[in-house]
Amino acid sequence: MRRMVAETRLHPADFILPAFVREGVGEPVPIGAMPGVVQHTRDSLKKAAAEAAEAGVSGIMLFGVPEESKKDALGTAGTDPDGILQVALRDVRAEVGDELLVMSDLCLDEFTDHGHCGVLDAKGRVDNDATLERYAEMAQVQADAGAHVVGPSGMMDGQIGVVRDALDQIGREDVAILAYTAKYSSAFYGPFREAVGSSLQGDRKTYQQDPANWRESLRELALDLQEGADMVMVKPAGPYLDILAKVADAVDVPVAAYQISGEYSMIEAAAEKGWLDRDRAILETLTGIKRAGARTILTYWATEVARKLR
Repeated sequence: MRRMVAETRLHPADFILPAFVREGVGEPVPIGAMPGVVQHTRDSLKKAAAEAAEAGVSGIMLFGVPEESKKDALGTAGTDPDGILQVALRDVRAEVGDELLVMSDLCLDEFTDHGHCGVLDAKGRVDNDATLERYAEMAQVQADAGAHVVGPSGMMDGQIGVVRDALDQIGREDVAILAYTAKYSSAFYGPFREAVGSSLQGDRKTYQQDPANWRESLRELALDLQEGADMVMVKPAGPYLDILAKVADAVDVPVAAYQISGEYSMIEAAAEKGWLDRDRAILETLTGIKRAGARTILTYWATEVARKLR
């Protein structure tokens, strides 16, 4: 009876798998703060992409982890056609073609020696407009490498419009933009910093949203849609279900939510201690995210859950 009258159902196509690929490693590198998640080699990433496609997952979001020596103030490895992220995009496209939406993180934080999402000015502050120039180049390079979707995640003002113009200039109107519309300055990003080998000192409060605010997220939403976003996202997911619901009610474009590293790690840690039922907790959190209005969910459990749902 419960199954028959369920108002919310999870489906493999609801999910996008975030995946990390690390330059210069011969074996996948376990991420200590995220049990079960690794920094992939190029070969293991291709295998993970193929497994996700076979399980019915809709997409894979790629994050590149360059060698430490290749990081610099401008994040030039992020716009190098032969940089690890662009190489990985080509690898995955060659492996899965169009069976899986191949998506790329469009941000500089993995590639800068200071760990911020943009270019810094002489006083060490993020220079919004100088960063937009880097994002435009990054979008074009990622599109050339095979990305179906780019995800500008740096929360720079005007980033969606600049990226849309940059893609259109090279005739890539077919590349979609997943806007990180409401990205909050959250404590739950902690494990992700290890996952991408972040060099960040300090925080990102000057360009990520205040967890206390919700009207701000709706202003960001209006701007992103005006600038040409094809899809919009709320990040993190679990602590911001109210924001997710407001965004989903306000728009007629697809809405995504990112169940981030801290949300993943809390459940894995508690399950390891025997404090909760791991599988039930995973499905309950994902159901809650979808019930709140997410059409698509980025989750590190994407392939695992998709297999169980089939």
